[in-house]
Amino acid sequence: MTLIHHLPSFEPMAEWGATGLPFLAQVLSPIEDPVAIFLIILAIMLVAPLLFERFKMPGIIGLILAGVVVGPHGLGVLELDSTIDLLGTVGLLFLMFLGGLETSLEDLRQNARGAITFGLATFLLPMIIGTAAILMLDYSLLAAILVASTFASHTLVALPVLSRLGIMKSRVVTSTLGATLITNVLALLVLAVVVKAEEGELTLEFWLFLIPSLIIYTFATLWGIPKLGRWFFVQFGHDDRAEFTFVLAALFVVSYLANLIQIEPIVGAFLAGVAITPLVPQLSPLMNRIQFIGNTLFVPFFLISVGMLVDPMIFIQEPEALLVAGVMVGAEVVSKLAAAWGSGWFLKWSGPGRMVGFGLSIAQAASTLAAATVALDIGLVDDVTINGVILMILVTSIASPWITARWGAQLDSPQLDSSDTQDSAAGHNHWGARILVPVANPNTEDRLLQLAIILAKRGQGTLLPLHVLSDRGGPVSAAAQAGQKRLLSTAEMIAHGAVVAVEPIGRVDDSIDWGILRVAQERNASLVICGWKGYSTYRENFFGGVIDNVVRQSSVPVLVSRFPKPLENIQRVRLAVTDAQAVSSLFKPTLTLARSVADELKSDLGVLQVIPSRAESPRIDLSDLQPEVDVEVNRGGLVIQVITVLEPNDLLVLIAGKNRAGGSALGRTAETIARSQPNASMLILHFPDPL
Repeated sequence: MTLIHHLPSFEPMAEWGATGLPFLAQVLSPIEDPVAIFLIILAIMLVAPLLFERFKMPGIIGLILAGVVVGPHGLGVLELDSTIDLLGTVGLLFLMFLGGLETSLEDLRQNARGAITFGLATFLLPMIIGTAAILMLDYSLLAAILVASTFASHTLVALPVLSRLGIMKSRVVTSTLGATLITNVLALLVLAVVVKAEEGELTLEFWLFLIPSLIIYTFATLWGIPKLGRWFFVQFGHDDRAEFTFVLAALFVVSYLANLIQIEPIVGAFLAGVAITPLVPQLSPLMNRIQFIGNTLFVPFFLISVGMLVDPMIFIQEPEALLVAGVMVGAEVVSKLAAAWGSGWFLKWSGPGRMVGFGLSIAQAASTLAAATVALDIGLVDDVTINGVILMILVTSIASPWITARWGAQLDSPQLDSSDTQDSAAGHNHWGARILVPVANPNTEDRLLQLAIILAKRGQGTLLPLHVLSDRGGPVSAAAQAGQKRLLSTAEMIAHGAVVAVEPIGRVDDSIDWGILRVAQERNASLVICGWKGYSTYRENFFGGVIDNVVRQSSVPVLVSRFPKPLENIQRVRLAVTDAQAVSSLFKPTLTLARSVADELKSDLGVLQVIPSRAESPRIDLSDLQPEVDVEVNRGGLVIQVITVLEPNDLLVLIAGKNRAGGSALGRTAETIARSQPNASMLILHFPDPL
């Protein structure tokens, strides 16, 4: 078996022309110049999505229809040669990989009951209803099962609507996100089994080989890729190109291994995406590169190649194609609506909630095309089915955002305490509005920049990279000024790569610390992020180091960070507070920041509350205020308890202690922990007085 099935070949142009194609299709001949072919493809990628989105239609439809126009069944400008086949195959795998990146095992874990209930319902009902409906059209049993499996999965094309409405954290949405993993995996497994059955290889030996190998393969992928990735990012995380190449290598290695255990490579591509998800923060430059390359280049190639498979004349020559498409759309709408309302009744969702679940799960897009393409390749379905699938994608991709927006506006926001909601919103806007980051060398401080970019992008704010030259020892040399420009240009390029607004600042001042403080005030910074080596020297304690002076004099919060390991290695964010800090006004904004970092790093969030040894109970029960956060209460000293529970891949978040003369401005606790745990990643948040 090859890595992935090749797209089918087509009959000669003369024969198609005789069946009633437009006159131009008989005059034009396929272009053979590779430069011209690539130019046409790029023109389609540019024009088609923009044109269709202007008419409030998904850009995916524009790419598919453009493929119809220029393909063998249209004008015949392009033919399905080996180049289109190769790039279409890469696009297909990349498409499933991107789908896996949007699916998190954490979504399933946090709302397991709702995700499992809705996931099984929205898979089984479409499978049953869809199979029965397709069998009525005289399809074979295997073909009916495979077509029904395309109804069972879904694509979350309406996610931007959820973000705009502010309901991403509602029970319905989190259940649907978890259900996506269940439905996609089950649908892809059905595809793998049906393909083997059609090839006559569905024997006892196949099952005895498939089940153990699939279990081992899935475990090795979901456990091994994150382990290998964390090691790789520690060793080579300073090289952006190496990180991106590692992600691509993981995608194609896992896809190839899927082929070796006799399942479709698109299953492996999807699992590779799920495995890589914990390593790549959602708003990081690396994630931006992955999505940009995939969505801009590879996936459009696949969509255009699918359009080239479509024969629009079938709807005229074979009117039953319209009947097939109608049955497909009807079966999917009925089954998805029944699944959403049945699950909603069992899970006690509101009426608008059930409609939101229906709207999210009805959309069919790229994963449906992937399965249909494989089915066409092995001869299980014909062109009529492909045209029906295209029409179903068109209808559901338009209906899904409309339904979600229509009933999502009536959906209650997640149940939170009103004061918590206000604090969270205020903190969210505050942290990310204008983030000032002093940089000395972006090549060695890329983790500092990455954290700043994540917070700025989350808050839709502006990044302010700053480099200060001191003229206390005399005029600044031209070489130093040129070096400053290079540093700021590098920081600006990194920010632009992550699509973050950036204002690089070069400054000459009498000292580094006062240059930072003055710029923070002049540019209305909302947060200053500084790097920290983990300790202060005696000289810095008595005379004040740069960070100590910035912390003591800053009029805005200062986030001091220490990252001996890449951010991709963070598996849990742990906020450690004393009993007194838990009841202070500093706790909620610090928790807001910790939650923001945990969300973007796709990490668990936990709170360690340390109370005095003689205390009978904590002053405040944090588990009542934050029921979705894991709260651990220990007795003793903060330093000892933190050292005891801290794990290698934790990110420790602390509230800065009191400033004492002759000591670190961050407090004795942070420095003691840093000295005893030299490999611990830490964030220490200091608030100006008063808060």
